[in-house]
Amino acid sequence: MRYEVRVIPNSSKERIETLGENVLKVYLMCVPEKGKANARLIAILSNYFSVSKSSVSILSGKRSGTKVVEI
Repeated sequence: MRYEVRVIPNSSKERIETLGENVLKVYLMCVPEKGKANARLIAILSNYFSVSKSSVSILSGKRSGTKVVEI
């Protein structure tokens, strides 16, 4: 399944909001440097959907605030 994910880095706490069907907004506490935010995004989504980290992949937008993620 594919999701459009809007990532908000440097948030005060981590959480996931559902904006619509297949659209999520994810707040991350880490900074977007050297792939840290992408790694944390994968960890949070794998926990949220109860799948392994290897089951979550970023298809597009690795350097953008809006990403397409496949689970």
